[in-house]
Amino acid sequence: MSKKVLILTGDAAEALEVYYPYYRLLEEGYEAVIASPKKKVLRTVVHDFENLDTYTEKPGYQLESHVSFEDVNPAEFDGLLIPGGRAPEYIRLDSNVPRLVSHFFETGKPVGAICHAVQVLTVVKEHLKGRSMTAYTACRPDVENLAAEYVTETLHVDQNLVSGHAWPDLPGFMREFLALLRK
Repeated sequence: MSKKVLILTGDAAEALEVYYPYYRLLEEGYEAVIASPKKKVLRTVVHDFENLDTYTEKPGYQLESHVSFEDVNPAEFDGLLIPGGRAPEYIRLDSNVPRLVSHFFETGKPVGAICHAVQVLTVVKEHLKGRSMTAYTACRPDVENLAAEYVTETLHVDQNLVSGHAWPDLPGFMREFLALLRK
């Protein structure tokens, strides 16, 4: 039986941070399950850096989620990926998210968090205290509010947690996540 990875996301997720991991997992023969607050067609967004002090946002692809958060049994999964974009700021408010995310930290299963995904981790801060991670630069205060160390490198691994700065870091991010998943 192949390993299963849960991708926890929602509307306004960064398109590359959902699609790239999703297809890499499928390419490796893993089952990738996209979960969102409600099972529905999600609307992704595309962020880019266009000579501004911050990123721009444009509509991305539509993406069908496979399951709602409330219907996920995290024990059925071997790893967790949390894409960035704007989805993390609101999916963390779902009452199921602490249960889902905590499971992966409590069992030591691989967790991948890229870009703004640290906003989801704020609801399980007990699992991040004393850890180190990276995130999008504007999310540094979120990392530090977790009592975690913010690492300035764009890719970082701390035990079962792989963190990345943003979508340009996806190749290394997925390489490190897949290495943990194979163990």
